[in-house]
Amino acid sequence: MLSGLRILVTNVTHFVGLPSALELARQGAKVVVHDRAFADAEARISFHKDHPTLDPLAEVEPEATAARVLADGPIDVLVNNDFFPALRAPIDTASADDLRRTLEDLVVAPFRFAGPVAKAMKERRQGKILFVTSAAPLRGLPNYAMYVTGRGAANALAGSLAQELAAFNIQVNAIAPNYVESPSYFPPDLIKNPDAMKRFTDKVPLKRLGKPDEVAATIAFFASPGSNFITGHVLPVAGGWA
Repeated sequence: MLSGLRILVTNVTHFVGLPSALELARQGAKVVVHDRAFADAEARISFHKDHPTLDPLAEVEPEATAARVLADGPIDVLVNNDFFPALRAPIDTASADDLRRTLEDLVVAPFRFAGPVAKAMKERRQGKILFVTSAAPLRGLPNYAMYVTGRGAANALAGSLAQELAAFNIQVNAIAPNYVESPSYFPPDLIKNPDAMKRFTDKVPLKRLGKPDEVAATIAFFASPGSNFITGHVLPVAGGWA
């Protein structure tokens, strides 16, 4: 269980952020959540009303967010739940500007969060940094080079930081979902389309999409003391696809 831990989850309204934050709180953690939408006070108040076990922050920029949380106490676990749309574009039509935007959200933003959080963790000589990425780079996806590149870079970042921070008793891992039933990548209209779903699930050995709660449970394990001897891993949560 996670009782007594302070955990920061980023981009909580996207990808698997909300189910993960709720599961972490259910297991006893104090969960502070970041999202760009929370710059709007009404959105922040509404979110907290709907999810009273989570503490939404007004800060948006990574450094300011980390500083705000650290001002109130240590961050035991950082969950970089990063999101950017998987833009479909063959390489001969793909835009360099779209690639830059993808890298900004999937690589630069978590890099900016990891820096100040790691500094504080190094002083305490303990902590965990988790990157929620994708299994897509493990096989590649045709026509999605921009998205796969961004996720692959984040996987590489996790592996490098694991080596760098191990001496400080900081574990760094990447949880890499694919074919997970998240509205960020599988909107309701797509889920309701049986032909489209069959095309997707036929690619997955388990013949179904994953559930966000399944990814959340994996994240909760990596946030727990049970993972203290695990670092530098990219763990696919992809039903055997990877």
